[in-house]
Amino acid sequence: MPPPPAKWKGRCDLNASACNNKLIGARSFISYDGRKRRSASTPVDEDGHGTHTSSTAAGAFVKRANVNGFAPGVAAGMAPRAHIAAYKVCHEDSCMGHDMLAALDAAVDDGVDVISFSIAADPIPFHSDPIAQGTFNAISKGVFISCSAGNEGPDPGLVNNDAPWLLTVGASTTDRVFLASVKLGNGRKLDGESLHRPLSFKPKMLPLVYPGFVTGVNILAGWNSQAFALLSGTSMSCPHLSGIAALIKKAHPGWSPAAIKSAIMTTASVTDNTGGPILDEQHRPADLFAVGAGHVNARQAIDPGLVYDLTPEDYVPYLCGLGYNDSAVSALTRKPVRCSSLKSISQGELNYPSISVTLQANSWKSVSYTRTVTNVGKPTSIYAVKVDMPKGVSASVTPTTLSFEKVNQKKSFSISFRRSGGRSGRVGGQLRWVSRKHVVRSPISIRLK
Repeated sequence: MPPPPAKWKGRCDLNASACNNKLIGARSFISYDGRKRRSASTPVDEDGHGTHTSSTAAGAFVKRANVNGFAPGVAAGMAPRAHIAAYKVCHEDSCMGHDMLAALDAAVDDGVDVISFSIAADPIPFHSDPIAQGTFNAISKGVFISCSAGNEGPDPGLVNNDAPWLLTVGASTTDRVFLASVKLGNGRKLDGESLHRPLSFKPKMLPLVYPGFVTGVNILAGWNSQAFALLSGTSMSCPHLSGIAALIKKAHPGWSPAAIKSAIMTTASVTDNTGGPILDEQHRPADLFAVGAGHVNARQAIDPGLVYDLTPEDYVPYLCGLGYNDSAVSALTRKPVRCSSLKSISQGELNYPSISVTLQANSWKSVSYTRTVTNVGKPTSIYAVKVDMPKGVSASVTPTTLSFEKVNQKKSFSISFRRSGGRSGRVGGQLRWVSRKHVVRSPISIRLK
């Protein structure tokens, strides 16, 4: 491993021999709350959760990895040559908001490039949410954030960490099965699957389509009390995306957090590894709200063709449009904001890689949104639009082709939706910009009222 980058300002609060060119930082932010915390003063992982997630994101190559003989082989994190810094915020009872905020701010000040945040809490307004506050500060400094979506569901409104500047990650299964046999008292032998699956920490649904999901079941990674463990949950899927984001950041150091997020979302797959539809928890074809943007495709995400970019300032009129007052937006952005001096935008107007639209019954009036894409592919490229809409909804895009002459060139387009029937409810569609090499896909959530 190379030494830490010159910009690194963090420290290691472990024994001198515990940190090295791989683990370059370790700190505890657990505050004293009137009770003596055995684990408060040391960044040592006494639970295993942090060890598992950090090694998933950036663990080095390890030969002969296995758990009790299962899954033998070479193990590695998603970005095996990335440095790791650990920030401990949870004690044996819970994770305190002020501790999480302090750790997020410290990580940004220390010089990290990517934060993997496998903690989910009950949704509260953004300006009161320490995770939303700390992560907004992070993306304002160019730091990418991946967060777990929580382990609740599948009912609507149970996705956690839903701020649009985060990459919110759900979990999916793999085709890997660990067989085990049980011998009954009568001598009968039953074959099945045996696994230790503790849940990770448990944690106003917004109509923005959350980014999607990645493998989060039967994940082998490092553990605190033994070499490896198999765990499941969105805590396990989140660091997969963190590691992939680190790979993208390495390939494109000038990309913003929003550009990296867009690259991951718009190149994701909506089919499984057999080419069939992704199935939900009932083993039925999953809808848009179960799939999100889809399964991550790391190779394609490094070369997405186009990205939907956003600056931290672009979220301010969006927050004003949500109804947050000046003090709330100022608290979140850590800058003075006057919503009355801005042109607030609706949620559908944010230059997000997905689109959410509401169409009223008995109204044939169209609803239009504008999006801007940035060319990050070949200097000269042409994209043609393809739109797939559900029954009862029509959509038109202007222009129907986008021609680029240079890298980082921006082009805007408008998409208009019109209701032509259909029953009330939520349905999904998609918009694709297709070139000879790339397919840039945006999921579309449609609410029919």
